[in-house]
Amino acid sequence: MKAREGDLLETRDGAIFDVKGLVHPNDRIVAFIRFFLEEKGDRKKSALTYRKVYSLSERYSLLREKFPTYLVYDPVFDETLCEVPINKVKKHFDPVKKLQQLRGSETLDAVEKKALHLTEPLKKSSNIPWSAIGISGSILVGLHKIDSDIDPIVYGSANCLRVHSSLQEMFNDSDSPVKPYSQHELRSLFDFRSKDTAMDLEEFVRTESRKAFQGKFMKTDYFIRLVKNWDEIDENYGDTQYKNSGYAKIKATVVDDSESIFTPCRYAIKSADIMEGPKLSPITEIASFRGRFCEQARNGETVIAQGKIERVTDSKRNQEYFRLLIGNKPSDYMVLA
Repeated sequence: MKAREGDLLETRDGAIFDVKGLVHPNDRIVAFIRFFLEEKGDRKKSALTYRKVYSLSERYSLLREKFPTYLVYDPVFDETLCEVPINKVKKHFDPVKKLQQLRGSETLDAVEKKALHLTEPLKKSSNIPWSAIGISGSILVGLHKIDSDIDPIVYGSANCLRVHSSLQEMFNDSDSPVKPYSQHELRSLFDFRSKDTAMDLEEFVRTESRKAFQGKFMKTDYFIRLVKNWDEIDENYGDTQYKNSGYAKIKATVVDDSESIFTPCRYAIKSADIMEGPKLSPITEIASFRGRFCEQARNGETVIAQGKIERVTDSKRNQEYFRLLIGNKPSDYMVLA
């Protein structure tokens, strides 16, 4: 099974997981629980009722309580992760196929119609093929509500760059239905995200207001993930080892933000000053598997970031260096200095 960021998996015990990243063990998929069966849940599909899990800490708590066998220590990532065995997967949900279904259906509900109305002009203005765009999130598995977000996903670096450019143009067009968040809407977004990620409100507004892949479409929140194609990924599971080397707070300058729009995202940095934590060097990048840390900083900007230091050993390139991984704990953050 080839599963990647944005795909969802339904297991034989009725839970639904969202796939993280593009590098997975041969017999398991790194994916975190998103929906689970619960009689008092507010999501319905056929005769079943589900509840959605939001924060990462809540997901881990739920896994420990109800699905402990999915929590395993992964020796490559040197961390306890949620990994779904391939033989436990009942159904694999593909965002591209879902969008194809929406385009061919004459019985769409209001949320599905809105998702289609967002992806159609985005595809046209960016001049990308339909095979490069899909719909993820709750719409993908038919568990959306009337106020659910729209979660398009785009594949391939060139396609992603075109879409990102189109979004920026839409933001500058007063007649476009695609709008950036207002100050009030950013405050609401802050209230939601601050439960899972530490950040000052003023800094949050300053950073998030610059991002084009999120905003409002016809009064509905959207979040667009940009993901590389399979043929652009040259890392197989085990080629690179990631060793937990402590927790740190650093100050550094971004020297290459070209990977910042993708999920997972990456920032090449220089002159990393370790403000707190183990004095390890060289720390040459900041990385995250979470979309909320995309476009967090630009070339030449100085950032302060806090997260887990990992020693990265790349056997294919015969390289070893340190990176700061952010997004695994509520105390992780990255802000402009």
